[in-house]
Amino acid sequence: MIEIQGLTKKYHDFYALNDLTLTINEGVVFGFVGSNGAGKSTAFSILSTLLKPTTGDAFINGKSVKKSPATVRKQIGYMPDFFGVYDQLTVDEYLHFYAASYQLTSKERQQRIPEMLALVNLTHKRYEYVDVLSRGMKQRLCLARAMIHNPSILILDEPASGLDPRARIEMREIIRHLRSFGKTILISSHILPELAEMCDEIGVLDEGKLIAHGNVTAIQQQFAKGTRLAVRVTYGVEEAQQFFERNPLVSNMHISTKDMLLTFDFSGTKIEQTELLREAMLHDLAIISYTQENHNLEDVFMAITEGAKEHDSMV
Repeated sequence: MIEIQGLTKKYHDFYALNDLTLTINEGVVFGFVGSNGAGKSTAFSILSTLLKPTTGDAFINGKSVKKSPATVRKQIGYMPDFFGVYDQLTVDEYLHFYAASYQLTSKERQQRIPEMLALVNLTHKRYEYVDVLSRGMKQRLCLARAMIHNPSILILDEPASGLDPRARIEMREIIRHLRSFGKTILISSHILPELAEMCDEIGVLDEGKLIAHGNVTAIQQQFAKGTRLAVRVTYGVEEAQQFFERNPLVSNMHISTKDMLLTFDFSGTKIEQTELLREAMLHDLAIISYTQENHNLEDVFMAITEGAKEHDSMV
């Protein structure tokens, strides 16, 4: 579906994107993770034919973004991180305008617009002016605009940017629904745990380079620093903290005194983990639960990017 070959964007001596090579299969929800300036928006702008690469190329269903931009645009729906809306148009007029830009006939527009409004839960706002919509509603309207011509690929740059928690949940549910249609979806976001929930695969960009990519679970297991343990006590959380921190295999301790919960990374083996629990019980710690947790995507992102920086400093 998407084939990226050595994609590079250079401004004088600065690489906004550096030799990005990647294949994204049909129907996959792929998330780009990275801090500001990592190259996410640059990659999306090139894939959307809005920016020409310095070198390399990308192919959407076999069509080059450099040589066949008009053909590529018919196959993609692009939602930028910052977008403009025409405030003096109604929602209906706004979508009619963009649908007409894609050469949809009047009959096609009359059928397509209600479908898109229902999908993004804006049917009740069809004849409202755009300028009275909330930020979340405008974000959903922009998504409807990106889908109005029924593209096979959606490129969503920070779709939950600036939204309150409720609006983020609504956007996430819409994206999950789109996933069921078999569309290929590219998403970038700083809300890393939500990316883990939505995406089949992720790619980590740092300073323009792709430093890791693959299945979400596999990356979490590969780059997580040891096992994540959660220990809950009935009392004596400070004493428990002191006990566990004395062990050289324990790191990244976090404590919630309200919940009487300690979470930390343990870099030892399963046998050493068992021994740790045995010693804790012999120490008379008031442990009521001792469980293993998955590392979240934020932990993994920090581990990957720190490792990349250490490697660069040694080269």
